[in-house]
Amino acid sequence: MDAAQEKSRVAITSVLAAAVLTLAKVVAGLATGSLGILSEAAHSALDLMAALMTVFAVRASAKPADEGHPYGHGKVESVSALFETLLLLVTCLWIIREAVKRLFFHAEPVHSSALGFIVILVSIAVDYGRSRALLRVARKHQSQALEADALHFSTDVWSSAVVVLGLGLVWLSERLGTPWLAKADSVAALGVAAIVVWISLQLGRKTLDDLLDTVPKGRADKARSAVLGVPGVVAVQRVRLRRTGGDWFSDVTIEVAAGMTIQESHHVADAVEEAMKEALGGGDCVVHVEPHEG
Repeated sequence: MDAAQEKSRVAITSVLAAAVLTLAKVVAGLATGSLGILSEAAHSALDLMAALMTVFAVRASAKPADEGHPYGHGKVESVSALFETLLLLVTCLWIIREAVKRLFFHAEPVHSSALGFIVILVSIAVDYGRSRALLRVARKHQSQALEADALHFSTDVWSSAVVVLGLGLVWLSERLGTPWLAKADSVAALGVAAIVVWISLQLGRKTLDDLLDTVPKGRADKARSAVLGVPGVVAVQRVRLRRTGGDWFSDVTIEVAAGMTIQESHHVADAVEEAMKEALGGGDCVVHVEPHEG
């Protein structure tokens, strides 16, 4: 199975998982009146939209380079990841609004039930499995869209755990006759929002870095060291890097001995290309050769 097929398959599986979880959480949330579960349903609904965008992104990014896109279509994954981040932040605004309203203005009755606990616990198990599968493929193929999708499912694990805690405290309030504990559901919803906001901001910053061609710290130094280790390279004038999807594109200007023949300098340039591919894990490299003066 090639990279495009593997990425597409894991993305489609995530769409199916998100659809099932969203429906289950909506049913459980309406049945119990739990804002925590309904906030998780909204979160999962956006995960479903994000998963659908991921399927589109990984398929679009697999298209080969053309005249209008000489560096390929890998940036589609970065755009998809950024849009997923914005969707998550919009969800958080709705969750915070509803939680504040229930805490301070208009309390809604919440009923703890076995259905609520079962749905959330099953959700945690599914989310954990999907996040692990997505992250494995994302790292294997350096896919930002799949990494963003994995992050969505992993945040669901933590936010669902917070909701379980909230439902547990509601159940305890019913047994102990302490109504104030019933507010734990809304507090749990705020906890969900806080977790998602934090993770979304981290993802958004990373996505913007990729869209702006920000080179990870130490990456250029590693590439420069690899080039300097090539026999025949006297000095390195410049190393420029940019990443599109999972592919690195680079251009390097090197200096060789002034008396070197064209054929010899060509062999050195070929060796530099191979050294850059090994240092970056593949990609495309253009080498410019200058005579060393000094």
